[in-house]
Amino acid sequence: MPEPLDKGTPTVRGFKAAAVASGLKKVHGPDLALIVSERAATAAGVFTSNKVKAAPVILSRKNIQNGRATAIIANAGNANACTGNPGLADTERTADLVGKALGISPDEILVASTGVIGQRLDMDKIRSAIPELRETLTSEGIPMVAQAIMTTDSFPKISRFDGMAEKRPYRILGLAKGAGMIMPNMATMLCFILTDIQIAPDTLRQALSVSTEKTFNRISVDGDTSTNDMVLMLANGMAGNTALREEDHARFQEGLTGVMEDLARMIVKDGEGATKLVDVVINNAHSAEDALNAAKTVANSSLVKTAFYGQDPNWGRIMAALGRADVDMDETHVDIRVNDVQIVSGGLGSGEEAEKQAAEIMTRKEFVLSIDLHRGSHRDHIVTCDLTHEYININADYRT
Repeated sequence: MPEPLDKGTPTVRGFKAAAVASGLKKVHGPDLALIVSERAATAAGVFTSNKVKAAPVILSRKNIQNGRATAIIANAGNANACTGNPGLADTERTADLVGKALGISPDEILVASTGVIGQRLDMDKIRSAIPELRETLTSEGIPMVAQAIMTTDSFPKISRFDGMAEKRPYRILGLAKGAGMIMPNMATMLCFILTDIQIAPDTLRQALSVSTEKTFNRISVDGDTSTNDMVLMLANGMAGNTALREEDHARFQEGLTGVMEDLARMIVKDGEGATKLVDVVINNAHSAEDALNAAKTVANSSLVKTAFYGQDPNWGRIMAALGRADVDMDETHVDIRVNDVQIVSGGLGSGEEAEKQAAEIMTRKEFVLSIDLHRGSHRDHIVTCDLTHEYININADYRT
């Protein structure tokens, strides 16, 4: 029977990690990170749907196809995207260097990068840093990894879940980075999830796909989908359980979704320049597709998002966004609420007093914008944020 897990530390049995400052980031600090499982782990991944795919996405998709992996190497400061065959060769060389350092095959290594697009990696810096990474691997290194992969993030993002399978304790630990180029179209950030549960490759793939759809595919900061987005998950089986029973699988799925939902909301809360987190909820749409399209269109509207920032319940902007969402709707049946305050009834404004109450709610850091289309029974949501002056400042100066 495994020893009880220490709930006070962000560790997972059988995993070690480290991070170093290699000089890849514009600002000095940790920028190269390594996660290693003590034994080959079951692996699954979800990758960007952007047609422009960075070299690490191409290599990691290839290496994870057999459902096994042992290590993840990740860098910040350089996306290694739009770098052609030389960039792919750099990624392969990175995996080769890590493989030699750890005494494993390069095929067992997944590679992730984040940062500026269109520039070659400085392989001399990576080559020089890998020995230090190997020497400083520790079971308590996950927080350092979460910090090292940050770019415009203002805080590291870590979440965990502790569960039981066959009366054996296991943990799911997730870490992510993301604050800009966030759009529900896969994952829109880097996310690494580690667990010591024993689980079959196909089961893990399905579980990760289901949780991704419910979480990372339901967030938006600015409507942009990155070239480097990926969620990687390793399960090393050191909890000692056998095949998951139905109730154990259901609890595992619930825990995984909870960790990913937690990370997803952290990403939106940390949206570049964001001051508010808003749940955009569509109720009673004609179809599931309509519910999602309506939520996406409203959540990604620059006019709606600037109204959030200005604490202005400008429902006309919301109606306009709905009208171009290409969904089944009749404006005379639309109701809109900010939390429990109704500002639109049957497509018409509810008056100044209602808007005044809604404006007061919008001064809060978090609130819900709910829209009832009265066209069916389908519901969906997107978690979004406001659009501020600071977003422009951050992205105007990103490379300089």
